Amino acid sequence: MIISLSGSAPPTDQIRDQIRGLIASGLLAADERLPSVRQLALDLGVAPGTVAKAYRALEAEGLVSARTGGGTRVSRTATTTPKPVLDAARRLADAGTRADVDLDEAIRILRAVWPA
Repeated sequence: MIISLSGSAPPTDQIRDQIRGLIASGLLAADERLPSVRQLALDLGVAPGTVAKAYRALEAEGLVSARTGGGTRVSRTATTTPKPVLDAARRLADAGTRADVDLDEAIRILRAVWPA
């Protein structure tokens, strides 16, 4: 699992969003164990409370479940994004990178063209 912190969003939000994306894309499978709070905090250079807050938010969304002694795992009910949507997202990311469009701008573009 690769998570990196960059940009102006709070680290808790970045961690939550990236793990959410890994689950949605199927890169984190149901029942797969996440790194411990301490390990991920050490890896990212943030306070353990920051990671714990992100994990709690994911648990509240039903994407992960935490068990004492069993760690935090991807929920068995977490669903992945359909393959055609993932493929289109990858094509957008590739095209955006080639055109030097950053992630924030790509999100603004998606919001503008998304049907109401």
